[in-house]
Amino acid sequence: MKEFHFVKSSHSASSGECVEVATNVIGTVAVRDSKRPDGPVIRVAAGAWTAALVGVKATDG
Repeated sequence: MKEFHFVKSSHSASSGECVEVATNVIGTVAVRDSKRPDGPVIRVAAGAWTAALVGVKATDG
């Protein structure tokens, strides 16, 4: 398995409820729950992640 280097989202809640994202593996974005670092990891293509962020930002009011 590739080693991911996770960082917390800049939009993390002060209560610690947040996601961590790793972008150090070319072409892949990995996402996990910061409260469960040994839990499951979702891996998506970098282009799919970018499209999802664009969609979220377009609806952020």
